[in-house]
Amino acid sequence: MTETAPRMREEILAYYARGKEDARLRDGGAPAGRLEFWRTQDVLRRLLPPAPARVLDVGGGSGVHAEWLAQDGHQVRLVDPVPLHVEQAARLPAVTARLGDARELAEADASYDVVLLLGPLYHLTERADRVRALAEAERVVRPGGLVVAATINRYAQLHDLLREERYFTPSVRAHTDTVLADGRHPYEEGGFFTVAHFAQPDEVTGEFAEARLSVEGRYGVEGVAWLMDGVEDWLDDPERRETVLAACRHIESEPTLLGTSGHLLTAGRRHGEHGHGEHGHGEHGHGEQMPVGDYAAVPPE
Repeated sequence: MTETAPRMREEILAYYARGKEDARLRDGGAPAGRLEFWRTQDVLRRLLPPAPARVLDVGGGSGVHAEWLAQDGHQVRLVDPVPLHVEQAARLPAVTARLGDARELAEADASYDVVLLLGPLYHLTERADRVRALAEAERVVRPGGLVVAATINRYAQLHDLLREERYFTPSVRAHTDTVLADGRHPYEEGGFFTVAHFAQPDEVTGEFAEARLSVEGRYGVEGVAWLMDGVEDWLDDPERRETVLAACRHIESEPTLLGTSGHLLTAGRRHGEHGHGEHGHGEHGHGEQMPVGDYAAVPPE
């Protein structure tokens, strides 16, 4: 089948075409970005099945997470609507990448063990589009398979700008306060971010349910650590970094603190039997079956 051309607003494409997303999460990036990376990795490694699992990384950007997933032995395919990201990810060993839209995946029914959406829900400002992306993840994951989606919390920008003392600027404060009402972050020339949706933790569970996914866990990614002075020095020290990660684990699923994190991971499953099941074309699939041998990070047993 011919791939569906990604449908993304030009402002969002232009924002990511600047090429800054890759560096944001890697060593040398901003402290909040590095904490986001290490904590996302920490949570996913506890949730994912043993390697080699078939992982679809939807909206996976430049492959920051696909890279370590492949190194861990998983079979990783990345789909992203930004051409630059696809070019960057395609250069990674044992990772395949192509253009695609989270709302209309060119993948077969029940063809993956895990589907990750670590970015698409940020930029789908309409609930119907977010549910559609989750429903597509539900379609392509096997029965009992894992779906993990990331969202930006409603008050993330408020916390971030207050920590950086930019919230004291009247124009910045007015812009930020407007977003708090409904979570819609508009495009603004020279602004801090692009068009996005900042979610309340509880609304994500409703969207999972509407997409027929059973929620199994919610994980605040950065906890409160990202708001503290000194976090940059802590993250540069391997021993202190592990202590920060351990502290975040203590509160990661505490309901009263979920909204303090910059990001939230919601994990759910497609209804059906757990464990590895058959995969291939379903009655309603609109893509080809993933040829496992071509995309394996390690040879299949």
